[in-house]
Parts: sequence; C-alpha cells; structure tokens
Amino acid sequence: MSYLSKVRQANPLVHNITNIVVANFTANGLLALGASPFMADALEEVADVAAMSGAVVLNIGTLNEAAIASMLKAGQAANRQGVPLVLDPVGAGATAYRTEVTAKLLGELQLTALRGNVAEVANVAGERWASKGVDAGAGEGDVIALANKAARKLNCVVIITGKEDIITDGKRTYIASNGHPILTRVTGTGCLLSAVVGAFLAVSGGGGDVLEAAAEALSFYGVAAELAAEAAEAQGPGSFQIEFLNQLALVTPELYSSRSRLKLLES
Repeated sequence: MSYLSKVRQANPLVHNITNIVVANFTANGLLALGASPFMADALEEVADVAAMSGAVVLNIGTLNEAAIASMLKAGQAANRQGVPLVLDPVGAGATAYRTEVTAKLLGELQLTALRGNVAEVANVAGERWASKGVDAGAGEGDVIALANKAARKLNCVVIITGKEDIITDGKRTYIASNGHPILTRVTGTGCLLSAVVGAFLAVSGGGGDVLEAAAEALSFYGVAAELAAEAAEAQGPGSFQIEFLNQLALVTPELYSSRSRLKLLES
C-alpha cells in the first residue's frame, strides 16, 4: 500500500507549531490531503497534543520567545513518545536570531526529518551559502553532498527543496523531479510541504520506511502542483492556490504512480 493510501486511511493527527502567515493554508492543505491538523502552540498543552499526535511539525517562520518555548516542549514530548518530529528552519542563516534558535532546537531535540531550501540546510550543516531571506535558495555547490552531510550530522532525513528535491538519510538518496515554478508565487507552499511530510511520516512505521515515506511525500506534492498548474496557471497564483488544495485531495495513488518522477540514486 502506498503511503498516500495509508494517510487517507489512517487520517493521522499532525501537530503544527507554525507561523502566522501560513497556519490557515497549512491546516486546509492537511485536511485536503486526508490528514487531521492540530494547530496548538500554547505552552500549557503542547506536550499533551504532541504525545497524542502522529507527527509534530515545527516551523520557525515567525519567531517569538513563547513559540520557541512551546516548540522545545512539544519536541521533547514527541521524542519521549517516539512521535516523528519535523523541523522547517525558515530563514535559518538570514538573521543571527534565526540561526541561534535553529541551533538551540537542533541541540535539544532529535529530529526525524528536516526540510528546507539549500541556504537553510547549508546553515544547519555549517557550510557557507548565500542567503537573502526566508526564500533564499540559489547558489553554487554540490547540493546532494550538502544534504548528505547534514543528514549524517543530524542523524535524520534531510530534504532540500528546489528545482529538483533531494531526500536523503545520509546513506540513500532520492531525487524527486515533479513540481512547478508557480509554487514559488504562493506563500506557504514550502511550509505546507513540511506538514505533508509530517503526515506521511506519521504512517511510515518508523525505521527504514521513514526515508521512503518522505520521498513519496515530496513526489506526491510535486504531482499535485503540476496538475493544479495545468488546471489553473492561466488564471494566476490565486486560482492555482485553490486548485492545488483540490489536487491534494483528488490525486489518487494510481494517478500519482503514473506521473511520479522519483528515483533512487545509485550509491
């Protein structure tokens, strides 16, 4: 059974501590996919919510001290309960504050997966890479080697999104080639992707299946984007956003399989 089928069958609870820009879009995207979003960030309840969830997704897009405390508490509860934990280090490296917060989260939590653009992941891995803000991603260098280095350093799956998406655990590496440039014209598509990764990890069963689940999440997301662009690109990004939510619900495992361009690199 595909992980997409498992998500829709299990309707996993995905606990999100995310940013104010994308909370609504993230919740709607998870609902469309077939998961169940829980958008809780109060310090008083995050540990309880994390413990009952199928996955916890932390997103540092709009930071404040209360959110950081809640992220740490939720992440620690997820670690204690064996709940998959995803971090989206939005803008890491763009400011000293974001860099410090990312380092603190990484120092105190064990991630299952980290998803970011190349500049964000480079910062986590301690590599130099140009960063101009939360959307930075262009640069020169061996992105696959960077992803592998970060995965080994963090002992988790690392996902670098771009024209092609790289998904690796430091030993095996997938390349997902589906997607569409119009995704970059709608705010929150990367943040929603991190939450979708959480939903797929929630039904992965852990162990070696984590990498495969994450890779399918990236490839599925790209297929949905392609189909949405075909249906709505002429109308612009507003119509695309709506159609993208539709496609997250409408793409079947069979349609996904027929359009997926996901490959495992030879080691």
